[in-house]
Formats: sequence, structure tokens, C-alpha cells
Amino acid sequence: MNTIFLIIKREYLVRVRKKSFIVMTILGPVLIFGFYAIIGWAAVSSINQKKIAVVDESGRFSGKFKNDDETNFAYLKESLPAAKKTFVKQGYDALVFIPKDVIEYPKTVQIFAEKSVSLSLQSNIERSIGKEIENQKLEQAGITQKIIQDAKVNVDAQTISLSDAGEKSSNGIATTIISGFCALLIYISVLIYGTQVMRGVMEEKTSRIVEVIISSVKPFQLMLGKIIGVALVGLTQFMLWIVLTVGLMTVGSSLMGQKETAKSAVATRMNGMPGGQDVQQKMSTAKNPVADVMAAIETLNLPLIIGCFLFYFLGGYLLYSALFGAVGAAVDSETETQQFMFPIMMPIIAAIAFAQIAVKDPDGPLAFWTSIIPFTSPVVMMVRIPFGVPVWEIALSMILLVLGFMGTTWIAARIYRVGILMYGKKTSFRELAKWVFYKG
Repeated sequence: MNTIFLIIKREYLVRVRKKSFIVMTILGPVLIFGFYAIIGWAAVSSINQKKIAVVDESGRFSGKFKNDDETNFAYLKESLPAAKKTFVKQGYDALVFIPKDVIEYPKTVQIFAEKSVSLSLQSNIERSIGKEIENQKLEQAGITQKIIQDAKVNVDAQTISLSDAGEKSSNGIATTIISGFCALLIYISVLIYGTQVMRGVMEEKTSRIVEVIISSVKPFQLMLGKIIGVALVGLTQFMLWIVLTVGLMTVGSSLMGQKETAKSAVATRMNGMPGGQDVQQKMSTAKNPVADVMAAIETLNLPLIIGCFLFYFLGGYLLYSALFGAVGAAVDSETETQQFMFPIMMPIIAAIAFAQIAVKDPDGPLAFWTSIIPFTSPVVMMVRIPFGVPVWEIALSMILLVLGFMGTTWIAARIYRVGILMYGKKTSFRELAKWVFYKG
């Protein structure tokens, strides 16, 4: 046991003392936030308004289409043949032709462009024409736009979770985002840290250092110490990320609280001024997106989510890293790992696919069984937990995950003890099966 502890200590200290670990631990949350912020900014800033020329042969759509950030409609007073020759020179991105009988035959609309029309632009044009045809048909039936607008109602329902402890407010958007983020983080972490174990074993094998180590340490002890050491590195990094994230959220919430207090004070002072009541009402009803996000997060059972996340990260990592370590011991170079990596990667990739289904139906049979099977449970169960999972299902999933880790560790250890000292021989799946049952 003391030998395993020394190996764990060595693997842990070597990795946490690296500058790359320190930099990524500190900058990790910032980089992740910045990455998604850049994507969001790029998605918004990349929207270019398209100029659409319209030739309306029916004469029923002039001035009816509404312009927005994506499309700007302009009506041409010329025939279709003439417009087809000039619309590109006039700076239009597309030409829409609306025939006379479009109300009776809406599929006769034509869109002309110098290049292929994007799917989003085609959808916007079709939606605008379809909506206007619908409005005109309703008006012919005696239903005016005022009646339609008055009939439209936006319902903003409050979701409440019922349990033995009583009623508790919930938020579907926050639940979906947190569950998906946790599942994706476990998926990425298992691959990153599992690959670290495999490469560490390969480096020691190819450099022949392992021959010296094996003289005083059993192969199983070396493999287990390496796996647990890297696991502790991952846990350390996650714990620091959680602390940093909570700290940033606390600071952000405090700043937003001060801002709301200042706005309330301004609104109070303006209450006695002319028009001040209108300003106060607008300021009081204005939504604060950051406060909405914080309030949504507070509806979740964060201690349970964080605790289960750490368990399933550790369980999933131990399950797969043992197999990664066995692959590293079985090959002589990284190019030989590809044939063995695919069977290991398939369950974890399938887990991501099952997780997308579990988000839509967290209590369905597919979500249940994939959250119980050890090879997919670390990802799928983390999707289900924010939605609420019975305790017995979580307990069963955890027990089976521990048993699965013990099983993969036993198989990996059997392969590791033979493969770690095997050089110059190309390994196959049949050879690995022989190593598992080798009694020497």
C-alpha cells in the first residue's frame, strides 16, 4: 500500500507542478467563458442584411413585407425579364417574383439569385410571403389584423417541482443548460485524462524506464498508482475551477446588486419629477438577464449536482483510464493505438448521443437504462440529475459504476502485467485475450 501511495504522490506532484497545469487551472473558467462569448459575438456580428428585390405581378403585396436585421425588401416597378437583367447591378442579393395567382397557387413563387440562395434566406422569404397570404385570406373571411393581434397571448408559466419536502420553484432552461454542460465536461475530461494515462505508460515503456521500476514494484501497483495520481490531478483542477467560478459568480451578483440599488435610488428621486413615474415604471419592469440567470441557478440543487459530478467524473475516469492504460502497455508507439482506441471510444461517444435524447425525456426507458450501464452512466446520469432522479436509481447507478471500474481494472491489470515488458511484437485483439487469461 505504501508503494502505491508513493507512485500516486509522484504522478500527482509531477503534473501539478507543471506551468501548463497552473496556467490552465487559473485561466480555464476565463477561457471557457471567453470562448462562448466570442462565438456569441461572432454569431451576432456576422449577420448581414440581405437586399431583396420584389416583382409583384399580383399587386397585393406592395409594402406588406416587414424589414428586419436579415432581410430588406424593395419593390421594383418593372417586368420580370427586365428585373432579372438588372437586379444584381442594382446591388440586390436576390429577386423574388410573385405571380398573379399566388393566393391560389402559393408554390409558384420564384427566387432568382446570382449564386445559390442560403437556406435561411429562402426560409425568411417564404415565411414572409406565407404570412402575408395567410393574413389576406383571413381578411377575406372577415378577420382583421386587430382581431388577430388581440387574440395573441404570450404565456410565461412558472414551473414548480413537487416532492416530499414540499414545493420548489424550478427553471427548465437552467436545468437543461447545467445538465448538458456537466455531461460534456465529463466526456471531455475522461478523454483528456485517460489519454494522459495512456501516454504516460507508453513513455515509460518506450524509454525502458519501466524495466527498472518493475524490479521493485508490481505492474498492478504501478498501473493503479498512475491512474489514481492522474485522477487526483483532475479532481484538484475541477475543485479549483468550482471555487473560481463560484467566486466570479458571487462578485458578479454583488456588482449587479449594487447596480440595481443605484437604479432604484435614481427611480425614487425621479418619482416627483414630470414624467418621472413613467421612467420609474420602465426601470422597475426592465429585465436584468444576469439576475435572471442567477435566480435560475439558485432553483437547482447545486450541492447534489456538484457531489454527483465529482463522483461520476472520478468513476468514469477510473473506468476508462484503466482501459487506456492497458492500451498504452500493449503497444510500442502511438500509431499502433488507433485500432484499440476505437472500441474504447465507442461507448463514450454513444453516451453523448444518448444524452441528447435524455435531455428531451429524462425519465424515459432509454435514459434510464443508459444511466445505469457503467460505460454510459457518467454522462447520461449527469444529464438526468438536474431534472430530479429517485435516490435508488442514483445509488444503483453508482454501485454498478464501481463494479464496472473494478472489472475493467482487473482486465487492464492482466493485460498490463504482460504488455508492459513486451517489445517488438505487433499486438492484436486475439493476443490481448490470451494475456487476460495468461497464468504465468
